[in-house]
Amino acid sequence: MRDPSGVVVKDPDMAVQGRLGLVFQLFLQLRSVAKVMRALNERDLELPRRDRYGDLCWTRATLAAVAAILKNPAYAGAFVYGRTRFRPPKREGALPQKAPRPMEEWRIVVKDRYPAYIDWPIYEKIRSVIRDNRAEYMRIKTRGAPRNGELLLHGIAWCARCGHKMYVRYKGGGEYVCNHLRTQEGQPTCQHIRAAHIDAAVGDAFLTALAPAELDALSRSRRVQQQTNNALRSSAERELERKRYTAALAERQFNRADPDNRLVASELERRWEAALNDVRAAEEALARQTPPKAITQVAISKELNDKVISLTGRLPQIWGDETISDAHRKALLRCLIEKVVLDRGERDLALARIVWRGGAVTELEVKMSVNSVTRLTRGTEMRERLLTLARDGVPDDKIATILTREGHRSPRCADKVLPITVGRLRRAAAIKVTAQRSRWEHDDSYLSPPELARRLEIPVNWLYVQIRTKRLLIDRQPSGAYLFPNTPSVLHAIGDLRNHVIAQLDLRICQPNKEGHQHG
Repeated sequence: MRDPSGVVVKDPDMAVQGRLGLVFQLFLQLRSVAKVMRALNERDLELPRRDRYGDLCWTRATLAAVAAILKNPAYAGAFVYGRTRFRPPKREGALPQKAPRPMEEWRIVVKDRYPAYIDWPIYEKIRSVIRDNRAEYMRIKTRGAPRNGELLLHGIAWCARCGHKMYVRYKGGGEYVCNHLRTQEGQPTCQHIRAAHIDAAVGDAFLTALAPAELDALSRSRRVQQQTNNALRSSAERELERKRYTAALAERQFNRADPDNRLVASELERRWEAALNDVRAAEEALARQTPPKAITQVAISKELNDKVISLTGRLPQIWGDETISDAHRKALLRCLIEKVVLDRGERDLALARIVWRGGAVTELEVKMSVNSVTRLTRGTEMRERLLTLARDGVPDDKIATILTREGHRSPRCADKVLPITVGRLRRAAAIKVTAQRSRWEHDDSYLSPPELARRLEIPVNWLYVQIRTKRLLIDRQPSGAYLFPNTPSVLHAIGDLRNHVIAQLDLRICQPNKEGHQHG
C-alpha cells in the first residue's frame, strides 16, 4: 500500500504480513498452488484482499487468489510493466483478449523498487515451479507436478526415437508409451517399454549419485555457512561502530546544551541514555557471536564424511520405505534428474540416457524381460553351452551356476540363469539326466528346513509360511535352498518367533560365507 506521501510500504497490519509470508513459505515447501490453497482452507486461514473501495477484507483462499499472490512481482520488490498483451481475436467482430507474456518478454522490470517479502531469485524459482506444474505438461513439454503412481519417471520420460514425451500406462502392467505420432498423425505407436526394470536401474543410478552429490553439497554448505558467519560478524562490528558514533554525538549535544533550559537538556539526556543502551546491546550481541574459524582446504572432516558414508548404506532402505509416498519419491528423484530418454532396443536390452541437473549425462543399458531364450542377445551361445554341459552329465543347478558365472541370464531374470530354464532347454533337446537329485548336501554348520523342523519339533511348512510372509528374513542360497546357521542363538530366536515373543527375525546378517550345494 502507499503511505500519504505516495511511498509504497508493507501493510502495517502484522496479520497481513504474516499471512502473505506464510503463502510463500508453504509454496516453497509444498511446491503446488493447489496444495497451498488446500492447506490454508483446511486450517481456516483466510487471505487478505482489497475490495473495490480499497478496504481490507479477509476471504477464503482460492486457487486464483493464491496464484495471484505467488505470481505478483511486487512481492519480490520489483516494478514491472508490460506483463500482458492483447491477443488478436479468433473470429471476426470479437474483442481482443489479454494474454500473459513470458517473463523474458516483460517490457520494463525495475528490481528493488518496493519492500519485498521474497528476493528475486526465489520469485523466479516460484514461477519456474508453477510453469513446470501446469496440467497441460504434455503439450508445453514441462515435467508436471509429482503425482501418486508407482511409475517413477512419470513426466520426465522422453522417447529417444521421435523426441516426444512418453505417457505412462498402468493397464496391463506399468509401462512407458510413446504414442504421440499415433494420436497426432495416425501412425503406429513409436515404442512402449515395461517400467519395472527401467525404474529399478534409474533408481539405482540415483542412489549411487546421491552420496557424492550430498558430500559436495555438504562441502558447499559448510563454506557458505562460514562466509555467512563472517559477513554477520562484520555487519555486527559495523553496527556497533555506528551506534558508538551515535552515542558520542548524543553526548556532545548534551554537553553543549544550556543547563538552565531543562526541557531541552532532559530530552538530550534521554537520547544519550537510549544511545548508550543501544551500544551495550550491540556489544552483548557481538560477544555472543562465536569468532570465525579459519577456512581450511579440507571440505569436511573425516568424522562427518564417515557419517555421510554410513548414511548412504541406508539410502536404499529409505528409498524403498513403504511410508514414503510415490509423489515424494518422484520429487526427490527430480532434485537431481532433469529427464530420462528411453529406447527399447531390438532384443533384451533397453537404453536409458539420464540427463542430470547441470547437463551431465549417464548412459545405462537395462536388461529387459523377454519371452524366450532366442530373444536374448547371447541366447544362441547360452543354449549351445547349456546343451554341452547337459550331455556331459552336469546337473541342472550346476549348469545354472556355471552359466550365471559366465554372464548369461534367463529370459525373465535380469541377473542369473534359473535351473528351471536349464531343465526346459534340456528336455526340449531330449537329453536325460544321468542321476536324479536325491537330497541337499551341506556343511554341518547349516540346517535345512526339514532338519530345523525336526530339531525344534515344528511343522516344516510353518517355516516356509514365515519366509513367505516376511516374518522370517533369510537369503536363498545360489542352489535355491534355504540354509539356517546351526547355532544355539538362531535356534532360540526361531523358537521365540514360533511362540510370538518376537514379531520378526532377520537372519540375513547371520548367514555364513560358505554356500550350500546340491548333490546328485
